[in-house]
Amino acid sequence: MPECKNCGGFVTAQYVRVFAPDEMENARVCPNCEDKLRDGNGVRSARSPRHADG
Repeated sequence: MPECKNCGGFVTAQYVRVFAPDEMENARVCPNCEDKLRDGNGVRSARSPRHADG
C-alpha cells in the first residue's frame, strides 16, 4: 500500500502516479504534510502554512 515517505500516512496509488517520479512507489510528501512541499526532485520546508485556520 502506498504511503507518504515524510509522515507515513496513507496515499492512494493514483496520488503516487500523479505526484511522484515514475520510479517511486511512495509519495515524498502528502496533502497532510503541512510543513513540507515537493520541490523538483526533493522536498523542502514550507515557507508559510498551507492551511488556513478557520
